[in-house]
Amino acid sequence: QVQLVESGGGLVQTGGSLTLSCVASGSIFSFNTMGWFRQAPGQQRELVATITSAGSTQYADSVKGRFTISRDNPKNTVHVQMNSLKPEDSAVYFCYLWSRRAYWGQGTQVTVSS
Repeated sequence: QVQLVESGGGLVQTGGSLTLSCVASGSIFSFNTMGWFRQAPGQQRELVATITSAGSTQYADSVKGRFTISRDNPKNTVHVQMNSLKPEDSAVYFCYLWSRRAYWGQGTQVTVSS
């Protein structure tokens, strides 16, 4: 049983910063991908950023240069540092793990006020 526990969401003003963290526990394959997706009301879930256990990263164009993803492999933890936040970044952010199959966290709300 794999579980993902997210933390770090909240309310921030435009231009502010937040860091989201996610800890994975359970039976996790050593070679895996962790990351973040987000879903705003009425929209589809979309990629924010991912990072493999080897350190390869992928970012959505909309967050490149503003968000930085990192991970701690021994602790099965992934973080995303979000800077220069915009109102359009407001969404529920979901932690993601690919380890033989996809796993999702319950989501954490990020609200950016204008």
